[in-house]
Parts: sequence; structure tokens; C-alpha cells
Amino acid sequence: MTQLEIYDTTLRDGAQAEDVSFSVEDKVRIAQKLDELGVHFIEGGWPGANPRDIEVFQTMRTVPLRHAKMVAFGSTRKAGQSAEADANLRALLEAGTSVITIFGKSWTLHVTEALGASLDENLALIRESVAYLRAQGKRVFYDAEHFFDGFKADADYALKTLQAAAEGGAERIILCDTNGGTMPWEIEAVWERVTRVCRVPLGIHAHNDADMAVANTLAAVRQGARQVQGTINGIGERCGNVNLCSVLANLEFKMHVRVWEDGRLQHLRNVANFVSEIANLPPNKRQPYVGDAAFAHKGGIHIHAVQKNARTYEHVTPESVGNRQRVLISDHSGRSGMARKVESFGLSMSKDHPRLPALLARLKERERDGYQFEGAEGSFELMVREAMGTHRPSFELLGLRVGVEKRRAGDTPVTEATITVRVGEVVEQTTAAGDGPVNAMDNALRKALETFYPELREVRLLDYKVRVLAGSQGTASRVRVLIESGDRKRTWGTVGVSENIIEASWQALADSIEYKLLRVPAREGAE
Repeated sequence: MTQLEIYDTTLRDGAQAEDVSFSVEDKVRIAQKLDELGVHFIEGGWPGANPRDIEVFQTMRTVPLRHAKMVAFGSTRKAGQSAEADANLRALLEAGTSVITIFGKSWTLHVTEALGASLDENLALIRESVAYLRAQGKRVFYDAEHFFDGFKADADYALKTLQAAAEGGAERIILCDTNGGTMPWEIEAVWERVTRVCRVPLGIHAHNDADMAVANTLAAVRQGARQVQGTINGIGERCGNVNLCSVLANLEFKMHVRVWEDGRLQHLRNVANFVSEIANLPPNKRQPYVGDAAFAHKGGIHIHAVQKNARTYEHVTPESVGNRQRVLISDHSGRSGMARKVESFGLSMSKDHPRLPALLARLKERERDGYQFEGAEGSFELMVREAMGTHRPSFELLGLRVGVEKRRAGDTPVTEATITVRVGEVVEQTTAAGDGPVNAMDNALRKALETFYPELREVRLLDYKVRVLAGSQGTASRVRVLIESGDRKRTWGTVGVSENIIEASWQALADSIEYKLLRVPAREGAE
């Protein structure tokens, strides 16, 4: 079988999910993580629709990718306008990607009602838009929007839209179940009809409104689909897109379709949790393969059986997707699993390392307290180095006071933070104002430390997220704070947990500074 292409649209279609809003920095970090996984194509956004996506493509030009190609997404030209004069097509070209995906109408209902064009005009929009982009030297994928609904309504016309894309020079034609209501047997029947008349390699783009997206995608692969489009964790409009985590695992373990070399899927859980953290969404613990509960055992009979032979209640090994077996009455993690996790951060630790038990105990304690380290690589590495006895803190907090004053209704609150720290034998106390308590703490800490560590002047706080871990205690509930920081070379995440949002923020902020200083060459050599 010809290699299957994995096309990720988390940054575009996934970003259209309710409660999801990615910053430019979020998109860049996720793109890097997807590239590490081995994704072939990453759809960065719709540059003709909003300035943020334009900035994403500008930024990604400076970010080296080993495996993936960035893709710009947009629509065919507008009716009544030439391709050369169309602002959307121009924006796609200005994105600077070698691959462009455009979508067009397959369903007569959408052509006449949504687009307000004639059926023949719609065919011209598709053909001329693809041809124009091809003439500019771009590889062009064509997304046939609402194809399966369009095929049911008027099969002959739906097929004509594919013919128009092929005549324009589309390299791939993607059949989209945009409304997500198609059944797997319908996918197979329609696919068989399409392949009789279309010689361009086909792909599948499935939504999950009938909870059939994974099944529909696998059915398409069985029928010869060359490209699979989807999102990490299945995030997307309405009920979401197809979940690439489930698709990738099922392809390799159930259909024996090898997408990447051995072992790549061991990073799958890490990528799934990373995207959840960056999206500020609670990870779905019952998600197949990568969820916390996917290999969790609670019933006595189950526990007894898996301790003898894990195959009794596990259809694949949890390590194959980067997960772990959990026995809920005595939650434990193996030495080998922890050693592999440490090594994934570029550190060396064998399963027989004498400090591994202490690290394992510390991790379990932190997780019980609500910490999650996916998306907080900086805090995790600091914890590992502390457990290994190789980290020397660059400063010590002696005191922290944060005040917020609002004198009258309508006034802007005044926030001020005072921090006392010790660096070596020197005690430094500084006070700084800010736009809110976290910003004030950040300013005061920098003011105190930049004299000793001038490298901190290049650090910027890029993002700040708060998640209430359990709302049963109301305003006294425990919160998790995730901070993203960056300098001119890299970005990193840190985390803090507390019932006090200021304390949780301080933990994440202090870790951010420590992680930066850990990367200063002179200190790296001292570790």
C-alpha cells in the first residue's frame, strides 16, 4: 500500500471548537509537537480570514520542521471575481506555504442557497481557483465540502465538482463528511462510485456528529484513501472532527497500516495531553488509547487477571501509545516507564538509577495534588533534576506580598507586589506595579533578579491559563496555573497548583525563571 498521509487540522478546524482559542504562540508550539510526532501536513489556519493566522504563517517561516509541511487553508474565489483579483487566493499565496488547501461546494443546496451561484458557475469557481494556484507553483489539495450529503442529493453534480478540481490540477481530492452524519457503509458505497470516475488520489475528512468519524475514516482507508485529515483529540466544530489519536492507533494495531516507523506512537499520549493543556481543556480521561482511564483497572477480578497477564483486559500494550497501566486501588507506575519519560526530556536515567524511586514518589504526590506536566516541560525537568540532586536553585524566596486596591467604583484597580529574595549571600527586596497580581509579581521578580541574571531581560511571559480542578469548594477550589514563557530561542511551559491562585501563579512563575537560568550556558555547565 502507498504510504498514507496524515494531515492535521487542529490549528484550523480544531480551533473552531467551542471553548478553544489558540494564540499565535499556542499554534507554533502545537505545530512543533505535531512535527515531532511525524505528521505529514499541518494546516496552520485561514490567512484570508483573520490577522492572527497571517502572523502564524509569518512566524512558522522561521521555525524549522523535520517532517511536516505547513498548509494554508481557504476557499475558492468569490463568484463574479477573477482568481487573479480574489483577495482570499492572494492571502493564501502570501502565506508562503508550498501546499495550499482550498474548499468548494459539492452540494447543490449549498451552491444555490449558501453561495448564491448557479451550478455551472460553481464548477468554474473550483476549476479556475485550483488552476490559478497551480500556475503559481503551489501544490493544491481540494476539500470537497459536504460531499457525501451532496452525493445523496445529486450524485452526478457532486461528481462534476470533483472533475472540475481534477481539471484544475488538484494533487489530492478530499471527500468531506462536513455535517458528520454519514454511516461507514455509505462511505464505502460512495467511495466505490467515485473511484470509477476520479483518478486523482482521494482523502477523507470526517466530522463526528453521529459518533462515526473514526469508523468512517477507517472505512475510507480500506477503500484506498491516500490522505486522512483530522485533529488531535477530535476537537472541532460542533461534535468535533475525527480523532487522529484513535485513527492512528487503530491503523497500526488493528489494520496493520504502518504510517511511521516503529515506536513513533509511543509519543501519542504526550501529544494528546499537550494539546489539551495548551487548549486549556480538561483531558478526556476515557479517551481510547491515550486517556488516563484507557488502561485503568478497578474491579478485583480485573486487577488479579492483569497482574498475571495484561492481555486479559488490555487489547494493546499501554506503552505502545505512551500510556501506562493503572491499578486504581494502589495506583503505581513502573521504573521503566518513568525512566522513558525522563529520557523523553533529553535526560539520562536508567530504570536502576538509585534516585528513581524518590522521583517516582514525588511525581505520584504531585499528580495527586493536581499537577499535570504535559505542556509544562520546564517544571517537569526541574522536578527531575531536583530528585537527581543536580539542580541548585538560583534564588530563594524570603517573602512575597501582593496588594490590590480599588478606591472607588469605576476606578482601575492598582496592583503592587513586593518580593524579597536571596541570591547567594545577597538579600534583595523590590516593589513593582503591574496590570494585575501576576504581572506585578513578574515585574517585581525581574526587578530583583535582573541585576544578578541579565539574561532574564529577554524572557517574555507569553500565555497564562487557569483551570479550576474541582469546583465543589466554590471560590476555595484548587486551581492549576499554566504559564508559557519564551526568549529569542525557545518557549517553555511551567505549572503551579494551590487553593490560592497567587501561590499557584508564583510557583509557575518561579519555575519559569529557574528553567530559563538552567539554560544559560554557564549554569548548564555547572549542573
